[in-house]
Amino acid sequence: PVRAATDDPLALVPADAVAVGVVRLAELRSNPLSARLFNDVDKGIVDGDAARFLEEANLNPKQDVDVVVVAGSPKDSEHGDGLILFQGRFEPERLAAAVVLRGGTRKSAPDGDYFLLPDKGKGDGKVKPHHAGAVAFVSPKLVMAGPEASVRKALADRAAGGTGFAKGAGIGRERSRIDRKAVIWALADSSRLPQREPKEGASDAASGIVAAMRSVTFLVFQAVPKADGLTLSATGLSTSAETRDNLEDTLRGILAIWRLASQEKSPELVPVLRTFRVEKNREGVTVSGTLPGAVLKAMAEKKKGHADQK
Repeated sequence: PVRAATDDPLALVPADAVAVGVVRLAELRSNPLSARLFNDVDKGIVDGDAARFLEEANLNPKQDVDVVVVAGSPKDSEHGDGLILFQGRFEPERLAAAVVLRGGTRKSAPDGDYFLLPDKGKGDGKVKPHHAGAVAFVSPKLVMAGPEASVRKALADRAAGGTGFAKGAGIGRERSRIDRKAVIWALADSSRLPQREPKEGASDAASGIVAAMRSVTFLVFQAVPKADGLTLSATGLSTSAETRDNLEDTLRGILAIWRLASQEKSPELVPVLRTFRVEKNREGVTVSGTLPGAVLKAMAEKKKGHADQK
C-alpha cells in the first residue's frame, strides 16, 4: 500500500542519523517562566534584512514555530550530513517569494520544489556565489533546511510516508527513554560521532566531559518542566561494567569541580549543584537534577547583561 505523505518532523529524521535533538517551543511558550526567558529570543533578528524577510514572509518565529528537530548524519552519508525541520504555521508562497527576492534559486525534485540559498560570504560579483544550503517550504505546517542532498532526500522520505524513526528505526529505538513531558531532548549514538580532542586550555571539567562521552556507546539528554523550573537528565549507556564505574566516578568528579568553581563566580549555584545526583544501573549512568525558576531567570539576566555590554 502507498503511504501518505507526512508533516511529522520526527518521521523525517534520516534513517542513518547519528544524533537528533528536539525543542518543543509550543510547550516552552506555555510555561510562564519559559515565556519570560524566551522573551528576547528574536531581539537579534529585529533589525536589517532579517526583519524585512520576516515581515515579507509574515513569519513570527516565537509564535509560529512549535517544534524544531535537528538531525545529524555521518559525514560520508550519501544524503548529506544534516537536516533541520520546523513544524508550525507557515505561508509557503510568501516564504518562497521572500527567498527568491534575496537570490534564492528554485529547484525541482521528483518529490517537490526547494530553493538553493546564496552564500553572501562567497563570490565577488564575477564568480557565481556558492550555495549555503537549501530550504523547502513543504506545506503550511512544515519547513525543512540543510545541505541540498539532505533536503532532496527528506522530500523523498516525506512522499514515502517517513523514514521510520518515529516508530523506532535507527537511533529512534531509544526514544522510549525520553519522558513524554520533555520539552527539550536529544539522542546520540556516540560510537559513531566524530571524536574530538578538548580545546587547548580547556578546564578539567570540560576535558572530563569529552573523555566521558568517548567511553559510552549512547547518550540520552532531556529537560522536563517542573513547577517553574526544569529537571535535567543526561544518561550514558554502556554494556561494560568497568566503563560504567569509570563514568560514575568521572561525573561525580565533574560535579565537585563545578561546585568549587561556582563558590567564587556564581555562589547561588552551589546549593543547586548539590541537588544533582549520579546514579548507576546495569545499562548506564545518569546525572540528574533540577534548576529552579529563580536560578534560570538569574542565568538569563546575567547572560543578557553580558550581551548588553558588548
